[in-house]
Amino acid sequence: MTKISIFHPTKIAFLISFLFVGFQANAQKKISLDEDWRFHFGNAADVSKDFDYGKTALLHKSNVFATTIVNPKFVDTTWKKINVPHDWVVELPFVKSDQVEMDSHGYKPVGGAYPETSIGWYRKHFSVDKKDDGKRFELQFDGIYRNAEIWFNGFYVGTNFSGYVGNSYDISDYVNFEGDNVIVVRVDATQYEGWFYEGAGIYRHVWLNITDKVFIPSDGVFVHSKIKGKNATVTIETEVENKNLRPSNAVVYSIITDRNGKQLGKTSEQKVALSVNEKTTIKQNVNLSNVMLWSLENPYLYKVISVVKQNNQIVHQTKTRFGIKTVTFDAKKGFFLNGKHLKIQGTNNHQDHAGIGSAIPDFMQYYRVKLLKEMGSNSYRASHNAPTPELLEACDSLGMLVVDEQRLLNSSPEYIDQFKRLIKRDRNHASVFLWSIGNEEQNIQGNDYGKRIAQTLLAIQEELDPTRTSTYAADMANEFKGVNEVIPIRGFNYREYAVADYHRDHPNQPLLGTEMGSTVTTRGIYEKDEIRAYVPDQDITHPWWASKAETWWKLAAENDYWLGGFVWTGFDYRGEPTPYKWPNISSHFGILDVCGFPKNIYYYYKSWWTNEDILHISPHWNWSEKIGQSVEVWVNTNADEVELFLNGKSLGKKTMPRNSHLKWQVNYEPGTLEAIAFKNGKLLSAKVETTTHPVKVNAVADKSTVLADGKDGTVVNISIVDDKGREVPNANNMVHFKLTGDAKIIGVGNGDPSSHEADKCTDGAWQRSAFNGKCQVIIQAGKTVGDLKLEVKSNGLRSAAVELNQKK
Repeated sequence: MTKISIFHPTKIAFLISFLFVGFQANAQKKISLDEDWRFHFGNAADVSKDFDYGKTALLHKSNVFATTIVNPKFVDTTWKKINVPHDWVVELPFVKSDQVEMDSHGYKPVGGAYPETSIGWYRKHFSVDKKDDGKRFELQFDGIYRNAEIWFNGFYVGTNFSGYVGNSYDISDYVNFEGDNVIVVRVDATQYEGWFYEGAGIYRHVWLNITDKVFIPSDGVFVHSKIKGKNATVTIETEVENKNLRPSNAVVYSIITDRNGKQLGKTSEQKVALSVNEKTTIKQNVNLSNVMLWSLENPYLYKVISVVKQNNQIVHQTKTRFGIKTVTFDAKKGFFLNGKHLKIQGTNNHQDHAGIGSAIPDFMQYYRVKLLKEMGSNSYRASHNAPTPELLEACDSLGMLVVDEQRLLNSSPEYIDQFKRLIKRDRNHASVFLWSIGNEEQNIQGNDYGKRIAQTLLAIQEELDPTRTSTYAADMANEFKGVNEVIPIRGFNYREYAVADYHRDHPNQPLLGTEMGSTVTTRGIYEKDEIRAYVPDQDITHPWWASKAETWWKLAAENDYWLGGFVWTGFDYRGEPTPYKWPNISSHFGILDVCGFPKNIYYYYKSWWTNEDILHISPHWNWSEKIGQSVEVWVNTNADEVELFLNGKSLGKKTMPRNSHLKWQVNYEPGTLEAIAFKNGKLLSAKVETTTHPVKVNAVADKSTVLADGKDGTVVNISIVDDKGREVPNANNMVHFKLTGDAKIIGVGNGDPSSHEADKCTDGAWQRSAFNGKCQVIIQAGKTVGDLKLEVKSNGLRSAAVELNQKK
């Protein structure tokens, strides 16, 4: 049972701001409810295995539950202990099936055909301090996949249909101050929402918000700005609501600080009179001089402290980070951020990662965005659903633009509500520069249904966020009828050959490649393998509806009327194993694999998306079976010219065409293949060598220090090397992991899109085979200060160890 304390750790981040505005200690709390849950499978087809759900009446009377599962006294001590975020699907075995949905979701047994693993029950016990009696209590779920029914102390409080947009529930009337409080959640994943791996369960954070009954509702602050020269006028719109049983008076004001908490400005203190249950919005301005603009290079974030006072006491305040920037979409000249021309170099991404599925810890969001930025990507499209808030926080902090996308092009009350929640939740994020109202709705995007639905959603976007505009991801060529007639930014999913014609016919509509490329590659594989379901690791293979990287990027890079585009995808993801099916369980679309290890196409994009000196040779040079045979060698670089040498002998010099690559046909012999290049007169060199057999495992942690908060963590990447420390490119040794100290391993992976090894192992038995020289282990911190040690071993090889420091 969790005991809720007044001085909860989640308040620490707010202390600096609260101190200088005279915060009252008991005014509000935001408490994490992530820990100490119990989990058990139900059954969609057998009520006797679903705790009699559907058989026993649960909705006929309030708080009448007999001995059912929603009874707070129901005994759940034998249930599995878990923390959330939790994705139960990642732990299920792979199952071969001809069902198309199983194929697209990565052959995990979830959905209507698998009733025994498609219903999940969650229960959590906690207590509440009696001193908070009279406060308002709100239960906040950031995301549950999907169709979640929620009870609190035996009272039904709501159902959230969406698997992607979270929701909050006022539970003030149901709190027990004398003993246990029990949350019960039934998650129904029998119906899919997407055609990709989606996971299942409470896979995002859960919070308990405690406020006064005059308060700022969730997502009740909207901050936006207008820039004039070096100055800006910041507008703060603050909703205030009264849940008292009588009219109430309050005072509302806001303070703006810099990133370090220094006060830069304050609004006047505005009085407001609120009737019972009234909600009103207070609009106030603050003028700032010499503002720092949020940019990719300097993602500067200000803070707004929004305050509500009664009787000269602070009863509620919130902190909102925001950035100040200008965005311009020009149909002829392209995209401009803060007046500077910028080609959008984006990637599409789903929300799962090797080893952990969709229950991604916060630190992993930063890890993944950092990898994309290192490649030169400047924009992220959340495909095809509301992202977790922590992804946007990572993009805000690291400098990555975001296209924030609605799940469906639909104007029913359910989807309008989802769209409103999405916009209100995310509109303060500096990284969000464009909304997307949907993706590839083939049945309606080209007709009046689509046009009318689009107009309805666009009106909502304009109402809730007039500071931004919208796109729609259309898999259509030079076609105008339907959504394209009304969408402000025309999105192209593929059909890159039609962009020029569309621009000719509609010269005043900005054009964006919302989905481009879709080259399929398998890291470290150089021949098509239909048995193991691999494709070559070069920019040569793509489905009929897609293109090579070079094909689309040359068009986008060389034509100003292209705003830029988003590659499908940045990372490989579970499901959609194109062009194969079983045993292939993961996509091949990524520029990086599911672990984040680069494929060769990574170096094509990095060559043309960064100003770094890039010179990369592929394939590897371990081809003992091909001595004397021709091997096709690719060089990806942004140098001016390249000369290739094999064991010191020149194979010729070539000029590097912009936005392209170079190729040589080389008769294989073991040794050293070296490239010498010149870029603006500067010499660059790179080489690949024939290695000897594996002798050692190497292990490198993304960071060596983690916070002892139970949430932080690190990624450890493993490579198999020879006696000279060179990675052996075709090594597939089994690697074993042992972690000592107060922390835990939460997942393993290797980037093999046909691997059926377990992502989760039992304690003491963590292992994963290398795939083409690499594998990965993900560690989550504990709560005890001290040293951690990860031992990495493989039979017959010298072992490695990673030392980590866990601190407060």
